[in-house]
Amino acid sequence: MNTSDDKPITVFYDGACPRCRRDRANYERLAGEGGRDVEWCDITGRDDELRAEGIDPKAALRELHVRTTDGRVLRELDAYIVLMSRVWVLRPLAWLIGLPGVRGLCSRAYRAMVDRRLRREGRL
Repeated sequence: MNTSDDKPITVFYDGACPRCRRDRANYERLAGEGGRDVEWCDITGRDDELRAEGIDPKAALRELHVRTTDGRVLRELDAYIVLMSRVWVLRPLAWLIGLPGVRGLCSRAYRAMVDRRLRREGRL
């Protein structure tokens, strides 16, 4: 049966970020065959392409973005939830970070971590 979970999504990620590259590799390892249904787009040097997708390049640097199969662009935790929900072992984590109280804490921690990294790299 072909469900919406079987259709490809596009993940816009910061390929200049070592941790982001590691996270992608870990995701692909966990996803196995299912990882082929995810297209990865390194945002580095692609400002015009991002704008054409309706994505602010500065926002793309600070938040993960995912284009869903129906063309919607989700960002930050919504993007992570969609991405993680496609891998059975990550589904419980996707559910957990979607909970109202947990979601806010995760969002603040994520933004603080990314901002520290970008400042350290001189990109913010």
